[in-house]
Parts: sequence; C-alpha cells; structure tokens
Amino acid sequence: MSPPRAPKQGTGDGGVEGAPPTRGFLAKAALVTAVFSVAGALLGLVRDQSLARLFGAGRDTDAFLVAWTIPEFAATLLIEDGLAFALIPAFSLALARRAQGAPGDPVRALVAGTLPKLALAFAAVGALLIGGAPQLVEVLAPGLRDPALAVGCTRLTATCVLTFGLAGYCSAALRAHRHFLAPAAIYVAYNAGIITAMFALGGRWGVRSAAFGVAAGGALMVTVQLPALLRQLRHKSVARESAAVAEERPLNVALMATVLLFALCRQSQVLIERFLASHLHSGAISHLNYAQKVAQIPMTMSMMLCTVTFPVVARALAEGDTERARSRVERDLSVAASVVLLGTAVVVACAPQLIRLLFQRGAFTAADTAATAGVMRVYALGLLGQTLVGVLVRSYFSAGRATWYPVGAMAAGIVVTSWIGALTVGPYGVTGIAAANATGITATAVLLLAGMGPRSVPIRTRRVLVELSRPVR
Repeated sequence: MSPPRAPKQGTGDGGVEGAPPTRGFLAKAALVTAVFSVAGALLGLVRDQSLARLFGAGRDTDAFLVAWTIPEFAATLLIEDGLAFALIPAFSLALARRAQGAPGDPVRALVAGTLPKLALAFAAVGALLIGGAPQLVEVLAPGLRDPALAVGCTRLTATCVLTFGLAGYCSAALRAHRHFLAPAAIYVAYNAGIITAMFALGGRWGVRSAAFGVAAGGALMVTVQLPALLRQLRHKSVARESAAVAEERPLNVALMATVLLFALCRQSQVLIERFLASHLHSGAISHLNYAQKVAQIPMTMSMMLCTVTFPVVARALAEGDTERARSRVERDLSVAASVVLLGTAVVVACAPQLIRLLFQRGAFTAADTAATAGVMRVYALGLLGQTLVGVLVRSYFSAGRATWYPVGAMAAGIVVTSWIGALTVGPYGVTGIAAANATGITATAVLLLAGMGPRSVPIRTRRVLVELSRPVR
C-alpha cells in the first residue's frame, strides 16, 4: 500500500509540506502577495479619497480618525506584527513536529490550545473599549472639538478587536502552511467594506458610516480566510499515522507578552502624533493621517517579500538550519532597503503632485494639499528606518523565544519621538510632529541592527551595512 500523498503548498504547488520552499515558489508567493497588497493599498487610497471627498479635512474627519486609532492599533497588534510574530513560529514548530512524525497532529493541538482562549480575550477587550469609549477619546485627543462624535465612532470601530484578532490568527496559520492567497486578500475585503458603507450610508449617518464600514470590513477579513484554514486543518498528517492524541500546546506567554508590547510601542507613535495634533488647528490630525498613508506606501511595498519569507525563516530555525535563516534575512534587508529608498525619492520629489492627484477634490482644498504634502516629505525621511525595523524585528522573534531587546529598542525610539515632538510642535506644528516620528523610528532601527546576535538570527552586520550603503549612495 503506497503512503499517503502530502498536501501541496499554497498559492500554487510549491512542493510537499516540510520541504524547503523553492525559489520559484517564493517568487510566486511574493507575486501573489504583491498583487493583492497593491490592490488592497489602492482600495485604501480610494477609501481615503472617499473620506476626503465626502467629509473633507475638518472636525468630522478628526473625530473619525481618533476612532480610527483602534483599527490601526488592532491591525498592528493582531494582524501585521504582534500576533503573527508569536503564532507563525509556533505553527512552524508544530508543522516541523508533524513532518518528523510526532504523535497525533501537533497543528490541531496548537489550534485547540490557543484559539478559544485568544477569541475570548479579543471579545473581552473589545467590550471593554466599547464601554470605556468616552474615557478613551478623552485620553487620546483631549483637545478634540467634537468628542461625542468621536465616542460614537469609537464604539463602532472597537468591534474590530475581535474580528481583527480572528483574521490575524487565520493569516498566521495559513502563512505558516505556505498559503498566501487568502491572507493577502484581507485588506481588499476590508477596504471594500468601508468604501461601500461610506457611499451607501454617508448621506444619512455622516462620518459614522466609515466607522460602521470598519466593523463590516473586519468581519469580511475573517470570512475570506476561514474556508482555506478549515481545509488545512482537515488535512491529515503527512507523517506516519498514529492513534495517539497530541496534547494541547498553549502559546508561550512570555513570547506573547514581548511581541504585543513591541507592537504596542511601535503603534503608540500614532497616539503621540494625535495627542499633540489635537491641540492644533482643526484638520491637523487629518493632514497627518493622509500624509502618513501615502508616505508609507513604499515601506509597505518593500515589506511584501518579508511577509512571504518570515514563515520560511521561522521554519528553518524550527528545523535547526541557522545558515538558511541568516542568508534569507540578509537578502531581505538588501532588497527591502533598495525598494524603500526608491519609493522615498519619489515621495520627496513628487509630494504635492501625489496629494493633488489623490485627494484634491470635493471638500479637500488646495490648502489641505499644501499642508499634507509638506508633512509627507518629512515623514519620508523615516521610511528606511520603518522598513529596517520591520525586517529586523522578524529575526528577533522568528525562533519563537521571548526577547525583551526589541521592546527596549522600540521604547527608546518612542522616548525620542515624544521628546522631539513636544519640543517642535509649538514652533513647527504638524511638520515638527512628522520629524519626531522619522527620528524616533530611525533610532529604533539603529538599536535593532546593533543588537543583532545570539538573541536573534545571527546576521553578519558588517556585510549587511555594506549592502545597505549601496542603495543609500
């Protein structure tokens, strides 16, 4: 009797589960991720354009963008960084144990030991934010002109804690299984939900329609991934059949704490910006938001390859192949830096034209364009730092072990951001806030690069610096 055939890798046939991914598979997975990420980013621009066109850059949009803080934090903590840093190494280890013939199914055991508890925690945090929305708005933006509108929007956006958490869990599990199509499509579904809600309900609900769209879009993010995840969980082990039942394996609590704290510190830059900007003129928060969204497009593009290769690095470390992991991280740093520096040049050179093309229509005026473009050029100075932080922190957490060094490096960057922002917001307004952001994240990148060694993937720092210096020059 022939042995059972192994399931194929996702986004196409990349080989059997457990085999190192081929270059062709990585290229195909990166292409799929890029196509859907670009589609999601374009819909994100349409979303921001629609927000600007329908509601302008004033009191209403400022109120919504305070409520938008929750999905921004939730996306970083639960989808893009925090939860993924903990779950992808955990699933990679479970898949490696399955391939080595561990009894039962370690993957299903991991799901049974983690998903119910995490879902309950997500629901509890969401309920807490809904109940405490007035106090949260007061803390986030004490100088806001219309706190009641912000409170109403916040109660709607707080539902995304549960849906983003479930979406992030599905994304991490699927990427560890080398399936990238459904995770790449989540922001297409999310932004489509927000845009539809704004145009369908905006005339009746005003800017609250965008907050309702966040709630609906979060549910769509789960819906597009759930069928693919269920198919993977139904797969039998590729190793020998065993009647033994694998013991439920909970997540490493210390690891979860470190990755979530890191993600929280990183996203707190937005809190600092909005806190400082809430004391400026109406529209200041909106100008910062639009500038940041456009300026970060090059950084998002540069990180696409890392989204695909992070599970590869985690799997290599789970199998004890440190050399393969190091080579992959060094290559990722070189490619990501080249892409983001090219994008930075475009942003700095063409900022007014980009903002005018993307946003100047309806309630968004030429004055809004000039203010946003000036802020965007300053933001762009920190894009290389943003990208390096995104690549380097993955190497710290890819082994699935708790480490506090990235948290300390990010906290130091936040101190720099806060200090410079407090000094410059008075004389320079939103431009000073953007400069503080760029300086703080660059300081974090330098600290993370300096700390590479036994606590992370042991890259050859001198060689990496030489490679990084080429696109800089």
